[in-house]
Amino acid sequence: MTARLLPAALSLLLLAALPAAAQQAEVVSTQKIWDKAAHQGFTDLVRFQNLFYCSFREGESATKGPGTIRLMISASGDTWVDHITLSESGVDLRDPKLVVTPDNKRLYLICAGVTADGGRQSRYCTSLDGKVWTPFQKLLAKGDTLWRVTINPADSRFYGVSYNIHPNSGGPAPEKEYSLKGFASTDGSVWQLASILNVPGQPTETTLRFLKDGSAMALVNREGGNRLGALGISKAPYRDWTWTPLKQPIGGPNFIELPDGRLIAGSRGFGATPGPHMVLYKMSAAGIDPLIELPSSGDCSHPGLWWHDGMLHVIYYSSHEDAKAAIYHAKVRLK
Repeated sequence: MTARLLPAALSLLLLAALPAAAQQAEVVSTQKIWDKAAHQGFTDLVRFQNLFYCSFREGESATKGPGTIRLMISASGDTWVDHITLSESGVDLRDPKLVVTPDNKRLYLICAGVTADGGRQSRYCTSLDGKVWTPFQKLLAKGDTLWRVTINPADSRFYGVSYNIHPNSGGPAPEKEYSLKGFASTDGSVWQLASILNVPGQPTETTLRFLKDGSAMALVNREGGNRLGALGISKAPYRDWTWTPLKQPIGGPNFIELPDGRLIAGSRGFGATPGPHMVLYKMSAAGIDPLIELPSSGDCSHPGLWWHDGMLHVIYYSSHEDAKAAIYHAKVRLK
């Protein structure tokens, strides 16, 4: 997604809201952890077997492939070690996302695979130790991008939302409207259609989470129309959704429920300074409000979020140093 300038009135509203909200959060530390490729971005973060795992894509640019996936590890987030790269010959592997399986014994990685002719299809692989991975296996139909996977604690099943930019023609050109569908799986290998998400305006990147009260929430990026994001809420069995338009555009959205029940979202946004930035938001069923802006600018966002030892750990990419996209890790204290 490319950044789009906000209307002046909306920009002023968001700028005014941020300083007061920032008093509720503090950036404790930020460090660049990787910048060796021409471009690196589209990150995620989980904790598995007492280690943080950070995943991201490396490529010639944000859009040109082929792209490979790099994994880095850290015990505390203070020191990061290059761990392994994953690739598929002739395929641009994009948007790698990680999840720990319900038995806590495997890492599951999902990504999109884009071929030279523009064909796109989701892939997955798994690992018992984070080092040795199974070969990539294709998921869903051609054209479908299962962007992020999450586990529902209530039934230990895998859930995710897939978008398709040419649902009727099969591509390669994008259509005027995209499809957005929810899928579910018992083990992450075979997926079944769970719901149709009726979100207009070319919906794409979607993060779905299950809250402590058993409800599901979804945060959706929209690349058409007014480009403002959408927030959805659903109750079990998660077939019917209620949608609320957001006040701001988002990009690479993610969110997390903290132990005290607070919801924190992260996305490309517009905060205290002009232009796109990596912004954290307070989130509720009514929408999202700016909380704090992380050191960032330009090509940025797609955060991985993890709560550990009383601190919010944020992995993201940004191009605010030397105009080159690099991977950053931030620790944020929420008050």
